[in-house]
Amino acid sequence: MHSSLFAYIAQYTQTTLTEEEQELIQRAFHPKKLRKKQYLLQEGDICRHMGFIVRGAMRQYSVDDKGAEHIVQLAIENWWVGDRESYLMLTPSLYNIDAWEDTEVLLIEKADLLNLYQQVPAMMQMARQMDDRHSMASQRRINAAISFSAEKRYAEFVDCYPEFLQRFPQHLIASYLGITKETLSRIRKQQAM
Repeated sequence: MHSSLFAYIAQYTQTTLTEEEQELIQRAFHPKKLRKKQYLLQEGDICRHMGFIVRGAMRQYSVDDKGAEHIVQLAIENWWVGDRESYLMLTPSLYNIDAWEDTEVLLIEKADLLNLYQQVPAMMQMARQMDDRHSMASQRRINAAISFSAEKRYAEFVDCYPEFLQRFPQHLIASYLGITKETLSRIRKQQAM
């Protein structure tokens, strides 16, 4: 199960993990299996773990006063899940995170992650690159939300995350894009013509 994580770390660093470093990582990351629709985190709870998805698909979302879900993140294999604000600040989460499919994740607590940053240089290199990529992706998503038409948002989504189209239903993708499922259906019909 940890081999997926080792391969992921290798993508973000020129440093090869030693056997000792791999052991440290294995001890810090704990495997967990989630059934479809099982929560990893519920709104109001403190996010005590970040999760690396080994197999499966998950979603992070909030629920408004009318009961409508608003998707913040969709995630599949080799993606990280967790509420960063709650995890870092130890504050109650605004989000729910649940498994969209049966899912296997590797979970790590904040103290263990900070230890790994000190003991395994590759982990710190990976974290820096991930933070940079996350910041850029967040900026692009905010810009798309305030500047792009629904058609252009969907086209960019398809370009960036084509594998999500097979893993998540239209209503979740529409919510992620901030549009109605009817609008998404219309866009998809127009593109098919």
